[in-house]
Amino acid sequence: MVTLLLASKADNASVNLHEAVVGLGGWKNTENFPHGLLQRHSTQPVHLLLIEKLHIYADGIDIIHEKETAETVDEVLVLSRHAAKSGLPSLTVHAIGVPGEIPHGEEGFAGGIKGIAVPPSPRFSAIYSALREESSKSELSDEFEVSLETTHHGPVLTKPTLYLEIGSTESEWIRKDAAMLWAAVISRVLGLSDKSPEGEWFGEGDVMIGLGGGHYAPRHSDIAIRSGLPFGHLLANYALIFDEENKEFPSGPWRHSLLESIEKTRVAFPGGTIFAHLDRKSFKGWQRNAIIAELSSLDVEVRRGKEIIP
Repeated sequence: MVTLLLASKADNASVNLHEAVVGLGGWKNTENFPHGLLQRHSTQPVHLLLIEKLHIYADGIDIIHEKETAETVDEVLVLSRHAAKSGLPSLTVHAIGVPGEIPHGEEGFAGGIKGIAVPPSPRFSAIYSALREESSKSELSDEFEVSLETTHHGPVLTKPTLYLEIGSTESEWIRKDAAMLWAAVISRVLGLSDKSPEGEWFGEGDVMIGLGGGHYAPRHSDIAIRSGLPFGHLLANYALIFDEENKEFPSGPWRHSLLESIEKTRVAFPGGTIFAHLDRKSFKGWQRNAIIAELSSLDVEVRRGKEIIP
């Protein structure tokens, strides 16, 4: 089972990150495949693939890679830039998909297919924890913000996937020190040095999904940090759209988005017990009640912060 590190020539942060990961050493000679340039790690089942097209539009690259190499892809970690209007230097990680965009079935605004989420890598929590720890020890700690993001953008993939990003402007995208910090995190979590890999899923335990709040999920992030629990999809309010005309039995795509994120998190964590943490203040009372009722019908418990972290 292979971890696929995916980089794109169309993204200068991705190229920068690719170079930093290559600089770790331990890679075999480059192989030229129809879908990209491949390097295999000499001691771990990790592939580093550099493609031409922008990664958010590389639908099905996981299955293409399997067919070209005759090896099974277990997860995909995409090396990417992060753009934000704030322009603040940042290091971000997030799951992908556009389950809240409509109409379903059309191409998403930034890749993906509207209404579809991609399973999140089970290493989500481990990568975020390692990123925070490695950043806190580095000279970048006072300059770069480390953050989760909620689920957004493409591509459409089958395998559990995360985006690992440098933000938020071109000045940061080409920073070698930021790329080297990410390379250290990747090496640590994937066990590219002599240490054991981190964040592997062994088939049992609690897994959190986060619902509500803004794009950078501060309340869910706080729970994730303090609990140390694995987590899957995090959905912002903008991905849970309600029809406000019927507050007793609210319609709208929120229900589909909720179901899609739960199902894909279950795919990523087989045997896990999925529970939900709500950013309660971000919802109106009737919205919160509708979500809790729907979660109950899906056998997903809602837990407050004090229940997760006694």
